[in-house]
Amino acid sequence: MDGACRDIIHTDRDLRIERLFDAPRALVYEAWINPALLSQWWGPAHYPATHLEMDVRPGGRWRNCLTSVETGEALWQNGAFTEVVPLEKLVFTFVWEEGGERGEANTVVITFTDRGSQTLVTLTQRPFQSAHEAEGHGDGWWSSFDRLHTLLSFPMEISA
Repeated sequence: MDGACRDIIHTDRDLRIERLFDAPRALVYEAWINPALLSQWWGPAHYPATHLEMDVRPGGRWRNCLTSVETGEALWQNGAFTEVVPLEKLVFTFVWEEGGERGEANTVVITFTDRGSQTLVTLTQRPFQSAHEAEGHGDGWWSSFDRLHTLLSFPMEISA
């Protein structure tokens, strides 16, 4: 069973989300590092990823475009991986490619924890410039996690 109870905590500067997925940790981790899988769930339902580059290693870069399903508006984001612990932790910078408040960089930390046959994913992102930005990211990540839950509900094999 997916732990879909909405567990999002944010302050003016921080965001923390916990989500339990009904899939083994290796598969959930693979969905985060494999661009072919990541492109199927990254981005909220109304702004799915339409372009994705991912080099998952310390110092590796990532870049993504979220595109509105209603207007076609493109929102680009990018960053760099600062820590990669296979099956346990990903740390990367996150910045929108636009000026103003949304253009301020922050750091995302993702941890993967076994819970029997399930996996607890904990995401923290900080610092935000405002509570409004933290809340918006929380909504976006939660929608992305809904999409990840759907993807993980289909049988998949883990690449070597």
